[in-house]
Amino acid sequence: MTRSSFSWVAVLIVMVLAMRSTGTDAFYLPGSYSHKYLIGDNLSVKVNSLTSIDTEIPFSYYSMPFCRPLEGIKDSAENLGELLMGDRIENSPYRFKMYQNESDIVVCRTKALSAEDLGLLKKRVDEMYQVNLILDNLPAIRYLNKNEYSLKWTGYPVGVKVQDAYYLFNHLKFKVLVHKYEETNVARVMGTGDAAEMIPNANSGSEAPGYMVVGFEVIPCSYQHDPEVVNKSNMYDKYPSNIQCDPATVAMVVKENQPVVFSYEVVFEESDIKWPSRWDAYLKMEGSKVHWFSILNSLMVIAFLAGIVLVIFLRTVRRDLTRYEELDKEAQAQMNEELSGWKLVVGDVFRSPAHPLLLCSMVGDGVQILGMAVVTILFAALGFMSPASRGTLITGMIFFYLVLGILAGYVAVRLWKTFKVGDHTGWMSVSWRVACFFPGIAFLILTTLNFLLWSSHSTGAIPVSLFIILILLWFCISVPLTLVGGYLGAKATHIEYPVRTNQIPREIPPQRYPSWLLVLGAGTLPFGTLFIELFFIMSSLWMGRVYYVFGFLFVVMMLLVIVCAEVSLVLTYMHLCVEDWKWWWKSFFASGSVAIYIFLYSVNYLVFDLKSLSGPVSATLYLGYSLFMVLAIMLATGTVGFLSSFWFVHYLFSSVKLD
Repeated sequence: MTRSSFSWVAVLIVMVLAMRSTGTDAFYLPGSYSHKYLIGDNLSVKVNSLTSIDTEIPFSYYSMPFCRPLEGIKDSAENLGELLMGDRIENSPYRFKMYQNESDIVVCRTKALSAEDLGLLKKRVDEMYQVNLILDNLPAIRYLNKNEYSLKWTGYPVGVKVQDAYYLFNHLKFKVLVHKYEETNVARVMGTGDAAEMIPNANSGSEAPGYMVVGFEVIPCSYQHDPEVVNKSNMYDKYPSNIQCDPATVAMVVKENQPVVFSYEVVFEESDIKWPSRWDAYLKMEGSKVHWFSILNSLMVIAFLAGIVLVIFLRTVRRDLTRYEELDKEAQAQMNEELSGWKLVVGDVFRSPAHPLLLCSMVGDGVQILGMAVVTILFAALGFMSPASRGTLITGMIFFYLVLGILAGYVAVRLWKTFKVGDHTGWMSVSWRVACFFPGIAFLILTTLNFLLWSSHSTGAIPVSLFIILILLWFCISVPLTLVGGYLGAKATHIEYPVRTNQIPREIPPQRYPSWLLVLGAGTLPFGTLFIELFFIMSSLWMGRVYYVFGFLFVVMMLLVIVCAEVSLVLTYMHLCVEDWKWWWKSFFASGSVAIYIFLYSVNYLVFDLKSLSGPVSATLYLGYSLFMVLAIMLATGTVGFLSSFWFVHYLFSSVKLD
């Protein structure tokens, strides 16, 4: 086994360890701590944006005629990622006291529903909007037993339509699972009897028991209250009669000019679930075994195919080089006159490509995007960007992208200097283009989509203040770092070509089939490495599921990089063998063409999996975000193919001397 094989095995072992670290039974959030509540302490429920898989457009909770808290609506602390994802976490009127069961609690009696409020309620019910509640950072989860299967969702529906009548879920039955708080005892950790005697427990018997919240369940009910009975009641007063919460029946019909009464009840239940495992209910996907085995099967098949391609490829190239090197000088001279294939393009293979400035910009942005993805997914696989920390994944991606601007500028300018054979003139222009190419296109796409969200009054719309912050981050951090990287690239030595380029370009012989057809078809093999994982990613983005197997995703990404490099190498070698020396752009798109298949898969997912997606606005948002994702993937994978092909061509023509 070669040294590279050993290194790949070592990397694979590290990846498997990273996968195992995502297991929820033994691993939790670094820097995340449990909160101890004493009996009688206040617990406040928060509300997030209303969401629906039918429209994918989030709306504020208080855009509906719901009860509002006495102290007014207050936003919780939000990070950049939460705002970009459309999360709007606010306080709510639902309040509990730790380990104190309550029932028949009146929240409020709304004003008589206007025609506008009634129309809005009906529209939200038709569009299957869900109410999302949060307690101690845990989303409310709803269980439903159907056909001997237990289904679960986060949140509960606004209401339901039965025949021509609309019913509102206005009574909520909460179940809060708690676990007794366990103090950290140094003696217990050390596990020695002597230590237990030497280290006293200051809290033993002197402090009231505390509890941690380890579960938050909700059962929505539609109950017909008597509005006149609670006309003079205050918030949190008891309803005069017992409220029977039956989720199987509905009774509260919404009508114009009639008020709605909201109420709730809460029961606390001690659970064996420990605090580090409280997210298991959210992270355990249905069919997890199928997920694991299908991913492993895909990895094994693709690795096997890529290994075969690599072995055949290396044997072919080595045979050509060995045949040539074994000849004496006279035979070499005779062979030079009868050269065929890639040896004939020695005087043109390093001829500067068409549109070199654009190629440098795309490669620089590709390096930046690929580096951001690798670092972000690695941190997520280690648990630093768990679903429990809302918005940290997006925030981390933005941070790493900004910082890696220095690497993008360096690679792009050094490549430009190589094209110009050591002349670094114009490096400032290259750096500016790198700093503005992908962010500019992303800014254009997001602005267009944002206008659609603004027109819909959605919380998914980026506020003007956040737009200004993003622009400042772009021009105050990313651009300067890219310019610094470009300066370092201009000072670095360029890559010297092993052969000289002729002044007159060689004519490329006519091909039997268009070379770009083969380039476009090359993306099928990289697509095969990720299409199964892509289904789970799309489901988490558009179906409201939680994605957490970042260890697998990291392995798939590393395998994707290897396959992209191999595919691009094979295509470049095939083009050189037919005397096609214009390999620069073809090597980029040979691996970058995987983005085409991902976009086609996105359209297929829209048609067959998101059948309920309603309205042109929702479809436009979906396709716009898909286009943004596909562009980033194309730049990252294309960069891998181009750099690997550049290294191969340089190595190939420096390994043999051709006169």
